[in-house]
Amino acid sequence: DDLRYTPSDCFETFPFPAGWETNAALEDLGRRYHARRAEIMVARNEGLTKTYNRFHDPAERSPKIAQLRALHDAMDRAVLDAYGWTGVRPVCEFIAEHDAPEESAEPAGGRKKRRAMRYRWPDAVRDEVLAKLVELNAVRAKEDERARAEAKVQRTLGGMG
Repeated sequence: DDLRYTPSDCFETFPFPAGWETNAALEDLGRRYHARRAEIMVARNEGLTKTYNRFHDPAERSPKIAQLRALHDAMDRAVLDAYGWTGVRPVCEFIAEHDAPEESAEPAGGRKKRRAMRYRWPDAVRDEVLAKLVELNAVRAKEDERARAEAKVQRTLGGMG
């Protein structure tokens, strides 16, 4: 009922990989992806929505979009490697966004509307990564709790001297 997302809820508690802020591979791939995406948007005078509609369209055969997908895949691999999850094998596929029929009639005008597709990981890979993130978050929360308790003990002992 009262959903809201704040930095403290979403980002400050997210279990980023250790050293992510200084990881050169992540930085390099992020910059290359951003530059390629900007180049595509400028060349076609498109915004993010149109660019990503093309990115997720299995019929899109543009070499530049293919390069953007390849960079996306490389970023996925680099992030998983930064976590040390080298056993996770993400391979993006074009997957229907929901279980709607492949085509449905538009309410106005009777035009056919294609089911939305996404270039993404299969559910099993996504679920595996989400489970690993939840587990890592729980471990880090316990570590933070232990550190706070130790700090409290040190403050108490320091006040006794």
